Formats: sequence, structure tokens, C-alpha cells
Amino acid sequence: MTVTAANHPATVLLGAQAGAVTLPVCDHYSGVEARMRKSLALQAEMAQEFGACVFDVTLDCEDGAPVGGEAEHAALVTELALAAAPGMRVGVRVHPVDHAAFDSDVSFIAGRAGARLSHLMVPKVESLADVVRAVQALDAAGASQLPLHVLIESPLAVRNAFDIAAHARVQSLSFGLMDFVSAHAGAIPADGMGVAGQFAHSLVVRAKLEIASAAHAHGKVPSHCVVTEFSNGEAMRMAARRAAREFGYTRMWSIHPSQIRPILEAFAPDEEQIHQAAQILDAAIGASWAPVSFEGTLHDRASYRHFWQVLVRAHATGRVLPHQAQAFFVPERQPAT
Repeated sequence: MTVTAANHPATVLLGAQAGAVTLPVCDHYSGVEARMRKSLALQAEMAQEFGACVFDVTLDCEDGAPVGGEAEHAALVTELALAAAPGMRVGVRVHPVDHAAFDSDVSFIAGRAGARLSHLMVPKVESLADVVRAVQALDAAGASQLPLHVLIESPLAVRNAFDIAAHARVQSLSFGLMDFVSAHAGAIPADGMGVAGQFAHSLVVRAKLEIASAAHAHGKVPSHCVVTEFSNGEAMRMAARRAAREFGYTRMWSIHPSQIRPILEAFAPDEEQIHQAAQILDAAIGASWAPVSFEGTLHDRASYRHFWQVLVRAHATGRVLPHQAQAFFVPERQPAT
């Protein structure tokens, strides 16, 4: 059956979830000039390889700017964002809302490059009031269209995560593991920041689950924390797999180029899942979205939604789609947003 905007899965299936945010599964951070330039070049190279922009680059002012050099660093990231290749997704992490450089960061960066940016990341968000403060600064800079991504980095922020996720301008909630552990005054041991401890300590696990749940409750994207052991490839793959399969995260931070591909692999459906999803949706369209039997199992719109999301994730991670699924992602056949 021909796929049109009217019978497209995004039109038929999502309903109340139609406004749910979909983002690339990897968010790559860099703050040193040479590394920022290399990150942007790698982003463009991999977009050519995969046929889509498969990871975001977030240029970092919070940890990247030297003390006393905040204005100069803001000017640099603005220049880099404006010079990024067409079609690439580039964001900026500014200073926290209570930092002296916050207003100047937002005014300069969003004021000059807001139309080019994919998002603005605000760290150390504690409450809805911090989100409102950031939105007001963006609006004052003439960037009222720019989405916010926020970092949840303290017990209070975890407590307020559902209120934060509910704000219309917030697209994504990220878990700030290092600051979260530090905020407990030694009550969480240092190994809670490591790749093993962060999946074992009860307070860290609870925070991860609360953030993921808050994001999903409001159709936003939960973004998993960093793995600092970037030279340990197996640890990186394990953490990414667990974040995706056990904790409900649909996005993850990278702090080294070697982490990007393991994140893409971990968050992508496997080939069997992709083919199954394509076959089931093809059968659903043939049945005008009525229930169907596939390999002895009944499927209806509830499972159709799941399999559509499998294909969306496959497309976002640059996986090759079966022929019958490729039509779902032809721009002229997709529903208007």
C-alpha cells in the first residue's frame, strides 16, 4: 500500500504522543577549541557516512571557558556554531542561571546564533523557576524558538524533575552524575561516579529512574550521563546498553570521539528488530490499521506504536531500513509537524 501523510504511522498511531520529542541518541560535548573544531568536522563526516546527522555536538561554555575568559569563549562558540556545516545539529552549554556569566552567555550566543542552534543546554537546574529564568533570558535575546535542554545534578533537582520536564520549552533532561554524587557530602562513595558504581548505588539508580520517568511522562528525551573511563571501550558499551535497555534512556552523552559509535550501536535496534517492525507495520497498513496476526501473535495499535518507534530509532541511528520502511522517511510523505 502506498504511504501517504494520511496513513503515515506518525499520523495514525501517536495520538497524544504526537508531540513527543525525538532527538539524536548521542550528544557529544567538547569545550576546548581544537576539540570543538574536530567534533564539528567529525559530525559532518559521519552524516555523510550514515546519510543523516546521527549525533549532536554541544559546545561547552560551562567547563570549557577559562575563569575570566567567559566572554571570549562565548564569542568562540558562537563563531563555531555559525560556521557549522548545513543541516548539522549544534547546541551550546552555557553557565548556570546563578552564574555571573549566564546573562551575557545567553545574550551573546543566542542573540547572534540562536537561529542556527539546535538547543541551549542549561546546567545545574534546580527547579521550574530556573527554567523560567532561562526562558526569559532566551526570549530577551530574540531566541524564543530555541529549545532548552537541562541538566539535573542534585537531589533537589531530582525531586523537581517532573515539574521541570513539564515546561513546554524543555526538550531533554540529562543526568549530571558527577555533581549529583558530589552533592551528597560523601554519603555516596567515589566509585558511584564510575561505570560500575553508577549502576549499583541505590541513590544513583533512583535518580536515573526518576529522571527517565519524568522525561517520558511529558514526552521529553532522557539523556544518560557520561562514562569517564573513555579509554575502556567495553565499559562504554556496557554502560550504553544498560542505559538504553534497563533504564529507559533514549540518548547519552559522549565526552570523547571514541564513545560516539558505541552509543549509536547500543541505542540502535538490531537488524532482526528492524525487519520485524517493518513487516508488522506493512501488514498493519494493508489492514488499514486494524489488528493483524503476525507469526501467530496478535498485534494492534498499541504494539504498532512500539514498532513504529523502533523504526524511528533505527532511522535516527543511521541503520539501513528494509525497502517497505524506507517510504516512511521520505519527506514529502511525512505528516506536517
